[in-house]
Amino acid sequence: MSDIKDRVIDAGHKVADTAAAAGHVVAEKAGQAAEWVKDKVGMGSPASPEQIAAIKPGMNVLASCGTRMGLVDHLDGDTIKLTLRDSIDGLHHYVPTSWVKRVYEDHVHLSKNSEDTKAGWKPSAAACASRG
Repeated sequence: MSDIKDRVIDAGHKVADTAAAAGHVVAEKAGQAAEWVKDKVGMGSPASPEQIAAIKPGMNVLASCGTRMGLVDHLDGDTIKLTLRDSIDGLHHYVPTSWVKRVYEDHVHLSKNSEDTKAGWKPSAAACASRG
């Protein structure tokens, strides 16, 4: 009888351990999902100074919605100057580096969607600085 009782206890422990492991996986995946949503709506943390320093000419600049906003011409203080090549109005556009969410090898992701980016970009680095 003791042998059956030990088997039942062992089985109970295995079930509890499996349930605990599953709970940890669910919690981890839920955290990842929350971070993904924050990233998509621009609520995540901004890029680090090291990431900003990694921004180079020719990198694609993407809005949070995935729309390509242009190419980096160069960094100008705390702003990114976009090239004229993709400009629909023939003007340079500047976006503050505070809008940068993250930087990958060949592209910059902004925390703003394309409409907010277009509404907020400026014609000069000085105009970005004075935006308040």
